[in-house]
Formats: sequence, structure tokens, C-alpha cells
Amino acid sequence: MSFDATLVVMAAGMGSRFGGLKQVEPIGPKGEAILDFSVYDAKAAGFNKVVFVIKHEIEKEFKELVGQRIEKKIDVEYVFQELDELPAGYTCPADRKKPWGTGHAIYCCRNTVKTPFAVINADDYYGKTALKQIYNHLAEQKSDYCMVGFRLANTLTENGSVSRGVCTIEDGKLKEIVERTKIVDCKYTEDDIHWVELPADTVVSMNMWGFTPDVFDEIEKDLCAFLDEKITVPKSEFYLPSVVANQIANGTKEVAVMVAEDKWYGVTYKEDKDSVVAAIKAKVEAGEYEGL
Repeated sequence: MSFDATLVVMAAGMGSRFGGLKQVEPIGPKGEAILDFSVYDAKAAGFNKVVFVIKHEIEKEFKELVGQRIEKKIDVEYVFQELDELPAGYTCPADRKKPWGTGHAIYCCRNTVKTPFAVINADDYYGKTALKQIYNHLAEQKSDYCMVGFRLANTLTENGSVSRGVCTIEDGKLKEIVERTKIVDCKYTEDDIHWVELPADTVVSMNMWGFTPDVFDEIEKDLCAFLDEKITVPKSEFYLPSVVANQIANGTKEVAVMVAEDKWYGVTYKEDKDSVVAAIKAKVEAGEYEGL
């Protein structure tokens, strides 16, 4: 018997390091974007609906280049992450330009997503195993949340630094997640002077989460607290992992951690594109995406 589950794809960011709208950058042999392959893998895993979180300013281009193609294969809805989409009583400052962050992106889905759901980034290739792992967990209908992590060494690029959520795991549960914003060759720095080694097999978060709809109440509560403190800070961001961390700290939820041993692919920098194109081409030629 099938189980209703939604894939939420965060696609509102413009990709500042990449330098463009990388959500729709052609990667596949027929001009497919990375998210074409993610949706294919999600549907094969059992997901029966996709919700794209985008901005109104990219709606036309996104739908023309990607959305209309995917709509033919699976149920699709669009949610718009706009700066003024805030809880009652809050008004976006007039000089605010930067999006409010990943936590806010999921907050914008509160009136659309009614089933257990997974969250992914549009510009990350997670692979078949990861999406099947997270769907299977959601289908078990447990009350806790989950995440799929990747080995640090499988998530790096040769073309610059990356930001990763470094996870502490005990008995298969997430205990702590610490964002390291500058990682190069399994080492991170906080001051550009001192570098700290991380084991290559360290589990890191790639923003692949599994939730039940009750998370929206927690997100709104934490978003209000964030806005109370930082609404006037122009570049402040409300991150989804902070909501998870608060629930772990409060003991209200556990977060089961599954680890995908596959290599992650993503276009963080323009120079990454060739290697990602080659990797996807090899998978297509191996028959992994028949009928895409």
C-alpha cells in the first residue's frame, strides 16, 4: 500500500558563489537540471508530490525551464518565499534584501504541505539511496524526525570552500549539529588562520531532513523568537537546523540519522559544473535514469 509523502525542494536562493540561477542550470545530457534527477529518484522511492519553494521573480523562468517538464510526471505545487511572508504582527524592514533563510523557506510551506515530508536543496544531487532511506523512515509513521547525512569526504569540491553542518551522533540519533562555514580538504577554520582537522568519514548535513507536519508550529515559534531579536539585522538568516537543534535540546523530538555512503554532487562554484555533468552522464549511460 502506498504512503503519501511530499518532497519539498528549496529553490529560492540565487546562488551567490555560483553567480546565477543554478537551480535550472542544465546538467543532464538533455538539458536537465539537478532537480530533475532528484525528483526522478524521489518518485521511484515512493514520494507522490513535489512542492517547489521559489520566489515570484524567478517563477516564469523556473516553470519554463524545469517546472512544466516535471509537472507531467508528478503532482507539483509552488510555494513562494517572499520577504513579507511573516507571522502576524511582524513587518519586513524596507531595506531588507536578503531572504530570511532555510527555516523561513519551510515556514512558507505551512498551508500547502499536509503530509509527512522530506526537505532537499534544488542544487544538490543526493542520489537514489538517500531518497529511499528518507521515504522509508517517513512511511514507518514515527513521531520523530530524521535526516540523511553524508560522509564529509564525499561532499567536498576542489574549487573552493564549502559550508557543512557537522553532526554529533549517539545511538543513531542526532545530538548536535554545528555549522562550519569554511571547510577545505577536511579541515575547517573560523578565523582564516587556524585550521582544524576533521575525519574524512565525519557525518555532515546536506539539508536533507524528514519531518511530520507538526514541525510547522515549532518553526513559527522559533521564527517569532528570531524576528524579535534580529528582524533589523539586514543579513540575518533563520536556519532550519536551528529549529531541529532547539527541539533536540528541549527533548521534544528525536532525530534519527541515516547515512548515505554515496558521493554527493553539487554546483557550488561554476568550475564544479564539468565534473557534475560527467558524473550524471555516466549514471544516465548506465541506465539509472531510464525514461527521464
